[in-house]
Amino acid sequence: MPVVEETVVIARPLEPVFDFLIEPANAMLWDSSVVEVEQIGTEPLTNGARARGITKILGKRFEWTTEITDAQRPARLESRSVDGKLSFTVLYELRPHRRGTLLRYRIDAESGLGGVFGRLGDPLVQSAQGRIARANLKRLADLLAT
Repeated sequence: MPVVEETVVIARPLEPVFDFLIEPANAMLWDSSVVEVEQIGTEPLTNGARARGITKILGKRFEWTTEITDAQRPARLESRSVDGKLSFTVLYELRPHRRGTLLRYRIDAESGLGGVFGRLGDPLVQSAQGRIARANLKRLADLLAT
C-alpha cells in the first residue's frame, strides 16, 4: 500500500488552518492533483460529511467520493474514500508550533491504485506523490501565510 507522509510548518494558528483544510473547495487552491471537488449536501463539515471530486495522478484521472471519519477540531481531520476506483485515507494532524502550526499530512492508498498501475508501480507512485505532496504543502503554507 503506497503511503505518503510529509510535514510542513504554517505561519498561522491551528484554528484557521483547520478551517481551511476542512472546506472541500479549498483543496483546489493548494493541491495540484485535485482537478475538481465539491461538498455533497449542506450538512456541517464534521464526521459523516461527504465531498466528491476528481484527482489526476501520473496522468490518470480518478473520480472519488470521500467521507469525514474523524474531525477533532482543531487537531485532527481524517477522511476516507467511500466511492470510486481509488481507495484511500487522508489524515491531517495539526499541532502548535513556535512559528504557528505543524501540519502532518498522510495519505494511505490502495496498492496499485485500484489496479491502474499494479503493485509493481507502487514505488513509482509513492515517490511521485511524495514530491507532489511536498510541493503542495509548501503551496499551502505560502497561501495561508499571506
